[in-house]
Amino acid sequence: MLHEKSCGAIVYRKYHGNTEILLIKHINSGHWSFPKGHVEGDETEEETAKREILEETGIEVNLDTTFREIVSYSPRKDTQKIVVYFIGKAKNTDYRPQEDEIAEIRWVEIDRCGQVLAYENDRSIVNKAKKFII
Repeated sequence: MLHEKSCGAIVYRKYHGNTEILLIKHINSGHWSFPKGHVEGDETEEETAKREILEETGIEVNLDTTFREIVSYSPRKDTQKIVVYFIGKAKNTDYRPQEDEIAEIRWVEIDRCGQVLAYENDRSIVNKAKKFII
């Protein structure tokens, strides 16, 4: 069995009294989720998360590693993937989608994320992250 590992974050900002989460829509699958990507070389989980968020969205973050959630699933037959998520506070809020991977980026009010996110795992992570963010 092949094992894959990715890291990312639930990226947030405070905007006009609201807490908003950064969601990305993947070109290949068309679903909304969080920025994340594969660990490269000797990178730490934190380094991977920061790099991938920056590459996919153009946003730099301050990571809160006291929040660390792992999602495990099988994207293909004979493949097991784990994704490690942290919380990331956006340092800048103007985004730029990575052209070959990201179809759209959107800031979504935290209580509305469940209506946009495709997977129950992602909705569950937002609910857990709320306690750390709000």
